[in-house]
Amino acid sequence: MTVAATRTARLTPKKLYRIVAIAEAITWTLLISALILRATADLPIAVTIAGSIHGFVFLAYGATAVLTAINQRWGVGLGALAVITAIVPYATIPFDFWAQRAAKLEGDWRREATDNPRDQRWFDRLVRWMLNHPYLLTALILLAVVVLVLPPDYAQSFTGPDGEHRVLTTSIAAVGLLGAYGAIVTVY
Repeated sequence: MTVAATRTARLTPKKLYRIVAIAEAITWTLLISALILRATADLPIAVTIAGSIHGFVFLAYGATAVLTAINQRWGVGLGALAVITAIVPYATIPFDFWAQRAAKLEGDWRREATDNPRDQRWFDRLVRWMLNHPYLLTALILLAVVVLVLPPDYAQSFTGPDGEHRVLTTSIAAVGLLGAYGAIVTVY
């Protein structure tokens, strides 16, 4: 087992799902509070900040729900219900409690294929690969965010420490992320 696999082994599906489900509910509180601030104190920046945080956690919850559903071998309906609970404020908490009582979150991450025929499906193999390569997965996700969020013609001017004028482009940011991944892999 790799060092990365050993570290992520401590974070069981139950723990990860609970952390992200609670975070999703907390960010609902932030967003609702920000909406109240915008309406009562004319503070629209509050919605921008809280909305961004909630959006990120909402997507993280959706990805965690899908990952957990595949790992725990939930059906499509139960996996979809888990994702849909993020749309209703605070619904992730009762779903988490139910899933725990129904033993839907028991067990560890499935990093190795078993005799179960479902382990031969492409997305089950992909999930096992992701669980066994968390640093590479993180680097690929960051790279995808840079590529998807920054337009291809993005250019940010700045002055370097030596006083020279420089430009940061999308391609430089992508190469920087790949370099950071290389450094992480080298250390670990």
